[in-house]
Amino acid sequence: MIEKLVHINRVSKTVKGGKRFGFAALVVVGDGKGRAGFGHGKAREVPEAISKATAAAKKAMVRVPLKDGRTLHHDGNGHFGAGRVTVRSAPQGTGIIAGGPMRAIFESLGVADVVTKSVGTSNPYNMIRATFEALGEQTSPKSVAQRRGKKIADLLGRGHGATQQTAEAEAAAVVE
Repeated sequence: MIEKLVHINRVSKTVKGGKRFGFAALVVVGDGKGRAGFGHGKAREVPEAISKATAAAKKAMVRVPLKDGRTLHHDGNGHFGAGRVTVRSAPQGTGIIAGGPMRAIFESLGVADVVTKSVGTSNPYNMIRATFEALGEQTSPKSVAQRRGKKIADLLGRGHGATQQTAEAEAAAVVE
C-alpha cells in the first residue's frame, strides 16, 4: 500500500487560557494497481491526525481502469469548488506531469504516464476532490462495449485506415 501525505494544516482555537493547537492531515493511499483513495484526519498531534486520515483513505478507495497498467484510457475533467482539473492520457515515457496533490494521487494509483492541468484554486483539498471526480469518469473499453452491447473490436481501431485485424489485436490486448 502506497501512502502519501499531501498536506498538514495547523489550526488553533483560542480559549480562556490561551491558544489550543490542533492538526489536520490530508493523505492519499493507493495500491499501485489502479485503486486509490483520500482521507482527512484531525487530532491534537500530527501522527494521530495522519493515522486517522490514512484509515479514512483506505475506507474510501475507488478503482480506476488503467490502459496497459500505465496511463488513463481517455481524457477527463473534474471540478470541486473553484478548482478545475484536466487529466489526459499520455504516450509511454512521458512520466507524471502533475502538480503537488495530483502527483501524489497518480503515484499511488500506479499511473506512469499522464498529463494534467489545474486551473483555479491551489487548495489541496479541492484539487484532490476535483482530480478524483475526473478519475471517476474514466471508463474502460470493456465496460463501454458491455453497456452498448458491442464487441471491443468494434469500438477500437476504426479511424486512420485501421484494419479489422488491428482492431481485434488491440481488443485482445485490453485487460481493463
